[in-house]
Amino acid sequence: MILNIKNIDLNKNLLNNFFLILFCFIPVAILIGPAISLSNILTIILIFLLLFLNKNSFFLLKKKTIFLLIFLYFYLIFNSLISINFDIGAVRNFGFIRYIILFIALNYFFLICGNINKLFNFWILIFSIVLFDIIYEFYNGQNILGFESNDKKRIVSFFKDESIVGAFINGFFFILIGFIFKNYEKKNNIEKFLIYFFIVLTVSCIIFTGERSNTLKFFLGLSIFFWLNNKIKLNYKLFFAITIISIFFISFFQFTEIRHRYQNDILQKITDQETRKNYIYFKLYNSGLEVFKKYPFFGVGNKNYRVETCGVQNKTYICNSHPHQIYIEFLSEHGIIGTIILLSILFYLLFKHLKIILLNRNLIQIGCFSYLITIFIPVLPGGSFFSDFNATIFWINFSLFYASNLNTNIFNKFHKLN
Repeated sequence: MILNIKNIDLNKNLLNNFFLILFCFIPVAILIGPAISLSNILTIILIFLLLFLNKNSFFLLKKKTIFLLIFLYFYLIFNSLISINFDIGAVRNFGFIRYIILFIALNYFFLICGNINKLFNFWILIFSIVLFDIIYEFYNGQNILGFESNDKKRIVSFFKDESIVGAFINGFFFILIGFIFKNYEKKNNIEKFLIYFFIVLTVSCIIFTGERSNTLKFFLGLSIFFWLNNKIKLNYKLFFAITIISIFFISFFQFTEIRHRYQNDILQKITDQETRKNYIYFKLYNSGLEVFKKYPFFGVGNKNYRVETCGVQNKTYICNSHPHQIYIEFLSEHGIIGTIILLSILFYLLFKHLKIILLNRNLIQIGCFSYLITIFIPVLPGGSFFSDFNATIFWINFSLFYASNLNTNIFNKFHKLN
């Protein structure tokens, strides 16, 4: 009997450590590329299903959160069936189930695993390497692996030829800053200084990326986080705010590239009528709205914006993969009915625990909430909501938003309806 107990404990430790490694690898996999990121997530899902399906898991179907996510999944399948090209969006829509299972797996992992701090500490290490790489590329013109941006006013870092490192920073910073601020009042002065330095360094790096939309989202998300963070006194919040504003203006006046990116480009688009008329994002937004007007109820189908705009002769269309704005993307690819379904479910799941968030002040949860809110800021451009990169980061934050708080974790009190 003693031997059996030891074996059970050993198997549990091995399982926890294995899951810990896979979850630790998530940001690394994202940096390496979509294929590795997908493989890592599928490995997590496969092992979780093999272990968990043997248990009484049907209680999850009674939880409103899971029910709504499954309803969202069936809507996406329906969206594929009525899309103008089934083959284009089918893999994306049918593959969405992986994010639901990842959501369940992360909730389960957070409830049973005692090594959560190791996970976040490793993510901080990877995140810090990315920050160093951004600074290195900003001053040297290429990152530490030799990757170089075609646009000298923007940074690619480990993403080779894509200017999306700012989105990566946003996607992980708010999770990590929530973790770092845990037990803030008990930290010594050196630890508090390191937190302060980490924020200052990240602020500098997000500015250096040259990604204006992600920079603005970062500042808005950070404002929400500080506003909801009751660990910091008001005078320290003001000090943080003044410091962040100072960093921006110092960078603005010190570096020509930043001044050109954040002032000259924007002013020209606002003041010059011809430039404003031909501004790519305005044209993309208008193109997306034209697609919506043609397919007002259910849109062209997920990932089918490119099929319509690149395959149909229309002078208002801009051939592109997506219209680069979340609400216009939803309207053009899902129509008014699909957009209402998507936003109703996402906003309900995001705000239904707002009272718990405000009462508990779980800072990891607040960090995830701060990030998730910025995704839905109107007007600002962004990547496609359902693309592998953006969807993976979104659903990691959404999963941790639930998993990090025992009061919202879907496995807490197994048979309590959530």
